[in-house]
Amino acid sequence: MAKDHGPSIKNDEQYEELRKDGMSKEKAARIANTPDSGEKGGKAEKYEERTKEELYKKAKEVGIEGRSDMSKEDLINALRNH
Repeated sequence: MAKDHGPSIKNDEQYEELRKDGMSKEKAARIANTPDSGEKGGKAEKYEERTKEELYKKAKEVGIEGRSDMSKEDLINALRNH
């Protein structure tokens, strides 16, 4: 059972796990106090399922240089490594 870290920590079990993994107290507390922080996200469509035009628009939005000369695969790699 997780130790009670007081009212400032909303999810004591998650906080302890993050601290055990080497995270700072401040960062672990921020994550443990975020609503739904333990739930899986992933609601965005996968890059592979998007069109080249959609990927280009996303690359433009985040400021990736040279995007006009990139293939769909290049755009995916650039977006993942941005």
